[in-house]
Amino acid sequence: MTLRLGYVSQALALWNASPGKTMTLTRWQKMDPESRENKLREVTRLNLEHTIRMLHYNIAHDIPLYRFSSSLAPLATHDEAAWDYITPFTDLYKEIGRLVREHNIRPSFHPNQFTLFTSDKPNVTTNAVQDMEYHYHILEAMGLEQRAWINLHVGGAYGDKKAAVARFHENLQQLPEKIKARMTLENDDKTYTAGDVLAVCERENIPMMFDYHHFEANHSDDERLEELLPRFINTWAHTDSRPKIHLSSPKSPEAFRSHADYVDPEFNLPFLQALKQIGEPIDGMIEAKQKDYALLQLVEDLASRRNVTRTGGAELQWK
Repeated sequence: MTLRLGYVSQALALWNASPGKTMTLTRWQKMDPESRENKLREVTRLNLEHTIRMLHYNIAHDIPLYRFSSSLAPLATHDEAAWDYITPFTDLYKEIGRLVREHNIRPSFHPNQFTLFTSDKPNVTTNAVQDMEYHYHILEAMGLEQRAWINLHVGGAYGDKKAAVARFHENLQQLPEKIKARMTLENDDKTYTAGDVLAVCERENIPMMFDYHHFEANHSDDERLEELLPRFINTWAHTDSRPKIHLSSPKSPEAFRSHADYVDPEFNLPFLQALKQIGEPIDGMIEAKQKDYALLQLVEDLASRRNVTRTGGAELQWK
């Protein structure tokens, strides 16, 4: 099994390089129209320039996966403050796309927990569609709309999971098909188990993002990795991408659902061993507070094990 890894959004090794600087609506409302536009452009340009710095860091360290910040363009989806977050930055978007393509980086987005399709409130679904369109438009500007994936959780259960899943299928019809074709769904740590999400993915022909930490925090008694993982792998069969997973570990037994600063290899070994038995090449996103530091440390930790060889900056081969 080959495992390629990446990290989320910001390389902590780079000084002052956050790609997710924000501007609040409250601050925006207090400014005159010209100042609003100037500030939004200033923050967005900085976020995109920092993203380019991050990509150069990834290239230098041979890191093949990267998750873009969803906050690249502040207030872009807010009806009151909506603005053109594409045209002024065409050169930066194109440069990001060029770097990703030329260096074969696998990019992704992960909108926040409020982007969901299970609500019984029409405005929540409208906002979810709008947010997905925002992410897709940025990918189009980068020329990466056929390369990147936009990952979501199924959403809330609202006291009736069966009804919520039915609403998910109904509400998802409002999402343009070209955007739905680039989305993935992830099992969560409280509500929708891996089995729940697989059922949704299989019905909608959507690839699944398997989060092992979430699986350990939230699974039914009859869910077994050896039964779930082949189905998970199969949800990617219609794509040209490797199946993708999330790796993290608990902050503590008391705060089990919270991400630790680094990733405990021992916690994840049962999952990785189960994937090894299947033998498919896998891509993985590290979710840890120490981001790129945690990624590189995990690579070293795993590479020190018997029958594991490091074949790249963030790539491993299991024999």
